[in-house]
Amino acid sequence: MRSSPSIVPADRLDRDIYLVLEDFGARAGCAWRETDEADTDLETVLRDMLSGQYDYPLRIVCFNPVEGWSRDATSDVADALAERAANTGAEISPALQNFIHANAKRRIDVQLALPLRGIA
Repeated sequence: MRSSPSIVPADRLDRDIYLVLEDFGARAGCAWRETDEADTDLETVLRDMLSGQYDYPLRIVCFNPVEGWSRDATSDVADALAERAANTGAEISPALQNFIHANAKRRIDVQLALPLRGIA
């Protein structure tokens, strides 16, 4: 039996793709976030998480269809977020701070900055 060639160009799939599972609460549940193809690289996911694009991330998966592998990248992303927040002094939401503390493997000895709200 011959397999059919893919209709998707291989160069679009020969890269690491990151997807985020987010908790939308009791009414909506959890779902993999819909995202533009160009926004599935690690750098964009980190930037979007730090800027508040994801409220309650639970899990991040990474895969490369051409190479035929997939893995749970949650701890790696949590480590990268903690390091970036510590190095840049970026403010992070309490939910994202919880995500980092729950999933990071490396210890970051810097207090992560929380956003100040309601302080005049």
